[in-house]
Amino acid sequence: METKGKVYIIGAGPGDPGLLTLKGFKALKEAEVIIYDHLVSPGIIALKAEQNRTSDSPDEGPGKMKPTRLIYAGKEGGDHTLSQDEINERLVAEAAQGRIVARLKGGDPFVFGRGGEEAEVLARAGIPFEIIPGVTSAVAVPAYAGIPLTHRGFTSAVALVTGHEDPGKEKSDLDWPALARIGTLVFLMGVKNLSRIVSSLLEAGKPPETPAALIRWGTTPYQETLTSTLGEIIEQTCRRGFRPPAIFVVGQIVGLRDQLNWFETRPLFGKTIVITRPKAQAGELSSLLEEAGARVIRFPVIEIVPPETYDDLDSALGRIESYHWIIFTSVNGVRPFFKRLREQRDIRDLKGIRICAIGPITARAVAELGLRVDLVPASYLSEGIVEALGRFEVAGKRFLLPRAEESRELIPEELTRRGAVVDTVTAYRTVRVDSGREKIAPLIEAGEVDMVTFTSPSTVRGFMEIWGTDPWPDKTRVACLGPVTAAAAERFGLPVDVLEEVFTVEGLVRGIISYVKSAGGENS
Repeated sequence: METKGKVYIIGAGPGDPGLLTLKGFKALKEAEVIIYDHLVSPGIIALKAEQNRTSDSPDEGPGKMKPTRLIYAGKEGGDHTLSQDEINERLVAEAAQGRIVARLKGGDPFVFGRGGEEAEVLARAGIPFEIIPGVTSAVAVPAYAGIPLTHRGFTSAVALVTGHEDPGKEKSDLDWPALARIGTLVFLMGVKNLSRIVSSLLEAGKPPETPAALIRWGTTPYQETLTSTLGEIIEQTCRRGFRPPAIFVVGQIVGLRDQLNWFETRPLFGKTIVITRPKAQAGELSSLLEEAGARVIRFPVIEIVPPETYDDLDSALGRIESYHWIIFTSVNGVRPFFKRLREQRDIRDLKGIRICAIGPITARAVAELGLRVDLVPASYLSEGIVEALGRFEVAGKRFLLPRAEESRELIPEELTRRGAVVDTVTAYRTVRVDSGREKIAPLIEAGEVDMVTFTSPSTVRGFMEIWGTDPWPDKTRVACLGPVTAAAAERFGLPVDVLEEVFTVEGLVRGIISYVKSAGGENS
């Protein structure tokens, strides 16, 4: 007997990946196949792609995502990678082979999403399915533009309307006089038929002075909003070159946008910022910049990899009880150190050894292992470590310094000068990643990148090896984490526009926001 799988028809939300529901996320964890549309957030798809790269066992255990096959269904305007019939056939075929399938659709699958049609096909084929509603763009996009759909002072009625009616019809199926009497109208997929929608409403008696708004790429960092009146919106749209995908909102409620526009007034909204740090470390910086409204381009130029040999580190671990201090100058050194320690010894063998961490993030990585950090310098630099250790007697003490293959020699040189014995061992290496100049250079040269961020000298070197000797564009600013990184940028002839006094990711983002505001770049 043939074993049937199951299909989850999931609403992915309107664009912001944070609007995916918890139930939808749980279903994605189970899915072995995902069939997704054009308007599904790339952030959601990237989550699954990353899971595929990191999954190393078919049995991932409870709560972990399974490796998943991704199938792009296209459906952009009139251009379909897969037709609707082909999508229906694929859903049935995959599930009939016993697979768990996620049909991932933008917005809500039952709001102009053909989710009902796909569910009918599955029902007729006897395939078990479940509908997981999503946050519909009809509600979320106006909300992100500061436009509530109902308000006691304006209207208690709202209509959601497809703007995608066939313009070749002799007569519309919509009751335009009835629609014209409703307080708030939301037209989805209405840009191509905007002229017909507007003329139909005006002919049905909707006053031309009624406020109206077009919202493009809503809930994403690319959101763009055009407000006007029903009578003038066509002219404004042509003047701005407003293109789909966009939602059209009509009603007095649009007037509240002046007070409630929260999303587009964030300090970095409309700014495009490049992150060059390793992919595995870009998450925090990316999240903070996106929370401030920035469009983030991840362009990793280096990767953290194991050393060619662990011989020196293993040798040091073999005599770990001889050390008085261990100094960690990066989170990257913490992870391989303790991994090798667990493989060879017991973490309790560190009893009596003091630990110094260069900054709070590195200290947190150590503390998460259940160990106390004895020293975190006020300045998160090698100079800060040397200064902080000045309070201690170091002569005759043994120090272990697990670090990158290529590192500054300030700490071992200064401690040795003071009579300490310092063993430096390679715990990791940074290697350049060729992310492809063609992916970023045209954007920078066209003035579409507002800022490039560097978090270490190695990110500067990696990026400049890709960039080459071309002059640096005046419109693109440079933000550096710490003076050592800034000095590396200046050696390559880059202008350093942002150098925050607090050398943390949070400090870097604060510095970027401060720079944008002081330069007159805040959004009005």
